[in-house]
Formats: sequence, C-alpha cells, structure tokens
Amino acid sequence: MHIFIDADACPVVGIVEKTAKKYNLPVTLLCDTNHILYSDYSEVIVVGAGADAVDYKLISICHKGDIVVSQDYGVAAMALGKGAYAIHQSGKWYTNDNIDQMLMERHLNKKARRSSHKNHLKGPRKRTEEDDVRFTQSFERLILKVLEK
Repeated sequence: MHIFIDADACPVVGIVEKTAKKYNLPVTLLCDTNHILYSDYSEVIVVGAGADAVDYKLISICHKGDIVVSQDYGVAAMALGKGAYAIHQSGKWYTNDNIDQMLMERHLNKKARRSSHKNHLKGPRKRTEEDDVRFTQSFERLILKVLEK
C-alpha cells in the first residue's frame, strides 16, 4: 500500500505523514510548479502547472489498494475506478456508493454558480483542531481496513 496526496493546498499533509510513519507506509506528495513542498518523510513529485496535471499524474501512478488523499471528487472517482481507496481532507471516505451523488452535487453547484452572478459563495470555513482529530481518526481507520485486506 502506498499513500498519494493531491498536495496543492492540502491541510492534512502533516497528519498523513505522521500516521504513515506509525505504520511504516510510503507517502508521495504531488504538487504543481506553483507550490513548493519539502518533506523529510515523503517523496515529492512536482508536475507542470497545466490544468489537472497533478490529478492525472496521481492517477497514472496509483494502483489498486493504494490510498489517495484529495478534496477533488473527480480524482477520487478515478482512484476508486482503479481499485484504490480515497479520503477527503474532512475525513469522509469516498466510496463507490457515494461518489456518483457527490459528483452530481458538484455539477449542479457549478451550474448554479455559472447561471447567477448573485451566488458569491464564501470559501470553506477555517479548519479547526476538531477537523484535524476527525481526519486523523478516519484516516487511521482507513489504513487499518486496507491493511486487513
């Protein structure tokens, strides 16, 4: 099992690395040339800054049984399609049972934003310590589930 992180602006890289060390699991961080990442533990792969370049590189190197950490539903869907596991930075697991609904909601929200200039949605709320605890617990449960198989 290998852990891949869509690391452009990912707030849980440290948590993933700490947990991966505990289980002696390899981690690869993927980012584009607009982000600079360093790690004492993980391999860092930097790809061109083209649209979705990081996403496609991540999917090209992940395999069945790997874990992908991403907030991008499209990346999660492609990872699931390869037999990998996927988890959001909130700790929510992407599954074959929930990914279609998530992709549809994303599509509908994007359509609504384009149709009205009044939809100035705020960005995500500030990340809390509780968010980190929730992610850590969920991520560790996912690792244990994958290791059992």
